[in-house]
Amino acid sequence: MALFKQKTKATPKPPFDPETEEAAIRCSICTGEQVAGFRNKTTGHFREVTLLRDAKDLDNFKKDYGVSDCKKIF
Repeated sequence: MALFKQKTKATPKPPFDPETEEAAIRCSICTGEQVAGFRNKTTGHFREVTLLRDAKDLDNFKKDYGVSDCKKIF
C-alpha cells in the first residue's frame, strides 16, 4: 500500500487539422451545457475536447488551438 500516489502525466492535446475539421461549440438546449471541440467538415461528426464552464475556458481553448472563431451547433 503506497502512501503517496505517483503524479499522472498530462494527457496530450488531440490533434487538429483545419483542412478537414472546424472548431465548434456544441450547446445543449435543455441544460445549457457547452462543450468545445471539432466538427468534421465532410461527415459532421463532433469530437469533444473540453467542457466550457466560463469564458476563460473558451479563451484557453482558442489560444491552445490557434482558433479565432467557433461555430455554435445545437
